[in-house]
Amino acid sequence: MLERLQKIIACAGVASRRAAERMIRQGRVSVNGRTITELGTKADTRRDEIRVDGNLISQSQGGEKIYILLNKPRGYLTTLDDPEGRPTVTDLIDDVTERIFPVGRLDYDSEGLLLMTNDGDFANRVQHPRFKVSKTYLAKIKGNIARKELDTLKQGTRLEDGDFRPLTVLVDKRNKKSCWLKLTIVEGRNRVIRRFFETLGYPVTRLIRIAIDDIEIGNLKQGKFRYLKAKEIRKLSSVKN
Repeated sequence: MLERLQKIIACAGVASRRAAERMIRQGRVSVNGRTITELGTKADTRRDEIRVDGNLISQSQGGEKIYILLNKPRGYLTTLDDPEGRPTVTDLIDDVTERIFPVGRLDYDSEGLLLMTNDGDFANRVQHPRFKVSKTYLAKIKGNIARKELDTLKQGTRLEDGDFRPLTVLVDKRNKKSCWLKLTIVEGRNRVIRRFFETLGYPVTRLIRIAIDDIEIGNLKQGKFRYLKAKEIRKLSSVKN
């Protein structure tokens, strides 16, 4: 499927779409060995070799498809590299020789389940909102939620970039000065869960993604990864919009 290069680069976790546009204009992106500078250029991740600064981000032709589930710790960027030298999720998968990219994002301070692959179609099905693939999180917030406030959370709220409403939200555990909430969403706007709770006056102190669809992180230790099972790959690959 042909897609604009800036979208492909953003989906690969290399940079935001706006930053990807700058990279293209600066001549830092190539397709099949040809430098691209036009923003309207499209490519197919299944057929084309796409590179940013010489680094391969897509080469489906003849290569083995890799699907990994990583338990991302705090303090790692969900990107392939960082000009400031901060730790990235690629530092946690040294044993994988194939070049793979993150499926969607977990921000620097968030933890938990992160899928990584070199299959662009698979990544698109998991992360694009139109496929409505659910993501489940545990969020630790300051303060405690009363029953009435929980009902308010379930109704959602308006954020600066549009309305947000979780599919489900429930109290998982209460402490004296905080509580854990379990919520499921089907979208991936930037820091949307943190912004959602902050808007309602409950700062998030910890955020852990524990499942994508019905694939759970289970007992996998932080910083470790495993390969997806064939049935898990089939399940996510067959998601329809």
